[in-house]
Amino acid sequence: MKYKLLALDMDGTLLTDQHQISPETELWIRKAMAAGVHVCLSTGCRFIEAVPFGEQLGLDTPMVTVNGSEVWRTPHELYHRELLDKAIVSQMYQMSRDKNVWFWADAVEGNYNEQNWEPELLDRNQWLKFGYHTEDHDIRHSLMLELQNIGGLEITNSSPYNLEINPAGINKASGIRTVCELLDVKMSEVVAIGDSLNDLAVIQAAGLGVAMGNAQIAVQENADVVTASNNDDGIALIIRDYILTEE
Repeated sequence: MKYKLLALDMDGTLLTDQHQISPETELWIRKAMAAGVHVCLSTGCRFIEAVPFGEQLGLDTPMVTVNGSEVWRTPHELYHRELLDKAIVSQMYQMSRDKNVWFWADAVEGNYNEQNWEPELLDRNQWLKFGYHTEDHDIRHSLMLELQNIGGLEITNSSPYNLEINPAGINKASGIRTVCELLDVKMSEVVAIGDSLNDLAVIQAAGLGVAMGNAQIAVQENADVVTASNNDDGIALIIRDYILTEE
């Protein structure tokens, strides 16, 4: 079999707009697993948000969460974790206040935003990812420039209206490379499917990079294949036409 690992983004990819795995997509994922293909969730979400979907699919394979800041050897065994510098988290928090922009921050200890933020959290928590959401393009662009000036950061998005920040070099591609080492699989044997800029690195690094039909234009332009949307079983089509085809 040409492809041995299927790396799946969750929101906008594995999950429909109703935040569910469609029966057809689940059926084809289970067919791939039965044929010996490793299936790995590769998501910007935190572990606690991802693991129920892994359990629904019966996965016991490694998992990449928080855009690569965490790699799990099995769904409940942490293999590697990469943290943001607390001083930079403090700086990014201050930027959100200066520009009056909604922010969120993922920590090992939980998920925080302006509704539950307390100053003492900064030193107490282990920070994995920071994010901003604004539909104002100019504000988002100025945030982007400031973040680039800080340096040492990986800046992506999971929607056209947000920015997601991880430590430099930490992304879904770095996460899937680690998974490949754990499973003794080559990156050329990976099919990676996603819809947002936080999927771009792994889509470009994989043997077959797939953009969903609902993916951002930059993702579609850099993918090997564009499939149907997340509401139209795009994953199922790729498994049928590229992974389980007779060579």
